[in-house]
This record gives sequence, C-alpha cells and structure tokens, in this order.
Amino acid sequence: MSARHHTRRAAVTGIGVVAPNGISTDAFWKSTREGISVLDLITREGCEHLPLRVAGEVRAFEPSSAVEERFLVQTDRFTHFGMAAADLALEDARIGRDGSGGPGGPDGSPFSPFSLGVVTAAGSGGGEFGQRELQQLWGKGSRFVGPYQSIAWFYAASTGQISIRRGFKGPCSVLAADEAGGLDALAHAARAVERGTDLMLAGSTEAPLAPYSMVCQLGYEELSTVDDPARAYRPFTSGACGFVPAEGGAMLVVEDETSACERGVRVRAVLAGHAATFTGASRWEQSREGLVQAIRGALDEAGCAPEEIDVVFADALGVPEADRAEALAIADALGAHGRRVPVTAPKTGTGRGYCAAPVLDSVAAVLAMEHGLIPPTPGVFDVCHDLDLVTGQARPAELRAALVLSRGLMGSNSALVLRHGA
Repeated sequence: MSARHHTRRAAVTGIGVVAPNGISTDAFWKSTREGISVLDLITREGCEHLPLRVAGEVRAFEPSSAVEERFLVQTDRFTHFGMAAADLALEDARIGRDGSGGPGGPDGSPFSPFSLGVVTAAGSGGGEFGQRELQQLWGKGSRFVGPYQSIAWFYAASTGQISIRRGFKGPCSVLAADEAGGLDALAHAARAVERGTDLMLAGSTEAPLAPYSMVCQLGYEELSTVDDPARAYRPFTSGACGFVPAEGGAMLVVEDETSACERGVRVRAVLAGHAATFTGASRWEQSREGLVQAIRGALDEAGCAPEEIDVVFADALGVPEADRAEALAIADALGAHGRRVPVTAPKTGTGRGYCAAPVLDSVAAVLAMEHGLIPPTPGVFDVCHDLDLVTGQARPAELRAALVLSRGLMGSNSALVLRHGA
C-alpha cells in the first residue's frame, strides 16, 4: 500500500455513544478522562450461577425513551443501542430526520437518500431477543414465537433497522467479525466516502450479557472469571487474568472533509489510514507480527511517519502472552519511538465490548485529540511491560495523530490512524 492520493478525505463529524460509563459523548468523555471504572458484578437475571461474574453493563439506558415502539418489538438490545447512538451521532453532525443539513449548505437542502449509507460490525448478534423467543417456543409452543425471531438476532439487524428508520438508501453493509471488525467498519465507511458517498453512519454496538450469550462466551480461554471488579481486568500487569465483556458501543458520522466544511460543521477528526491482517485464533505470539504489519500498513496509507504518532490506544487483551505480543509489536512497528509514545487502554474501566470496543477507543482518541488530554488506564498501576502506559491521572499532551489497535479472539488484527480535525 501507499499513501492516499484521494481528492476526498473521510472525516468524523458526528459521534454518538451508549456506553457502560455514559450515555452521550460528554458523559462518556467525563468518565473516561477521569479514569473511572464502572466494572461491577453482573446484575442481569438468569446470570447469577454463571462463572462469568464481572462485566461492563449499560444500566441507565431506557429503550422506550430512545426508540419507537414499532421498532422496539422487532429488535434486540444491541440494535436499540445502535439506533440511539445513531440518533446522537446524526444530531451532533447536524443532520435532520429528513436528511436536511446536506451539501446545499445554509439553505438546509437535504442529502439524497441514495448517498447516505450505514455500516456496522457485530460479533454476537441479538442473543437476548433470541433467548426470549426460544424460551417461548419450548415453554409454550410455536404459536407463541413472533415473526421477528427470524431477523432480530441477525448480525445485520442494526444496519438494516437504522437505514429503514432513517430512510438511508445508499451503500449499507455489516461486518460479522471478531473485535477488530469495529475498526474495519470505520475503514469501510471511509472508503465509501472517498469513492463518492455523501455520508456514512459507521460503528458497532453489542449486547452480549444475556444468559444465552454469556454461556456461548464461556468457551473463550481469554475470558476473566475473577469475581472482584478491581482485579478482573488488568492488562499489562503481572496480575493479568483475561478480559471482561461489556455491552454498548458507538456510532460515528463519516463524510467528506471539504463537504463538511462547506456545510459549516466541525471536522472532529480525519480517518487517515487503516490496515488489517489475520494470524489465527488465540495465536497470541503470532499476533505480534500481524499487528506490526497492520500498523505499518495503516501508517503507510495515512502518509504518517512512526514518530508522528502521539498516542496509542492499545488492544489490551489482559492475557500475558497477548499483552507481551502487543507491547513488542508497538516497539517493532514504531521503532525507538514505540518505547516513548504514550499508550493507554481506557477500556479497562468499561470492559471489552467485542466489536464495539475499538469503536469506543476511536471515540476516546478523537476526544483526546480535541481536548489535548490522554485518558488513563483505570485500575492499572503495576505495569510489567516496556510501555509508557498512562495510568492514574489523565496526561496533558498536544495530540495531532492517534493510533488505535484491535485484535480479535478469532485472529484478526487491525490498526487505524486518526488525525486531528483542526
């Protein structure tokens, strides 16, 4: 790959967040910059007897206040999160329900619906809706199973329902993927914009905390079963014992930078470069090389030298072999700068939300560049790897470019370079 020579640059102009530590971008950032951990014992009904005890729950979310009843009855919790986050992102980007705020500028001319698209990534799908319907099937019979069982659980449900609800008729897709798919979805949106699409909604939301979904996760050796929230997820330490899952996520509005400026909206960041590789499930030593190649590819596409990276948002799996591989990959890819560049992993305060995790990291990176503040890694102090890991308190810094990393349990590796929007 080589540096981009496109006349269109994909910019982030809107952000919507529904996360364990806050619903709205402001609430999320306040908690993230202060290093607040919201990890706690799982409270969902039917989960009391399971060995997975700690997670990041979205506890202040009321679906009926965010989504119309006709959509609620046919969708799962992960889609409710997606719809709510999409609304917040579009409002932030000054896009009306009718598509107004388009390229016509101050007169409010709407975008063409055929130039508005949606791309989401999903790792778990709609387990809660599926569990409820299957309980009805086995407990009462087939006449008590609704028709939406066939679609509500599906990975593409959020993309489909968001586009239907908003009338978006442009390029729409879903990445059924492991964790790294969250970054890949943002890259997919960026490339659609570079090819001429006016606007893309992109991101991921997950809801993997229903009993059925949790049982499915118990086969992951990397999952933490520690029942103390303060010790359950501590990557890059001698006490690392795996990760804890989380629900929620974020959606971003991605559009052409020049068009955004013409219609008078703030360019919050530029999606400058992305690359992905695959090294196989749970082969954490091999993920070192795969992550190095992804980082180099993302830097190359962004036209960004290693020393230009001002902060790294780490994957931070919490498995000793994986943490070591990531620390070495950062050093390999960034050279001497890799041992000096600040690294952070704010997800230790919220949990690792599968495909949604790197999207929330990308949001945190955008906000960090806007505020000149690197958020800390909650609950981590005794770092045992050669990293400049930001712990304790947020660190002031001039941030012009951020590198976001993600690896999936199935073996994907992805890297995204974001540049400051100013």
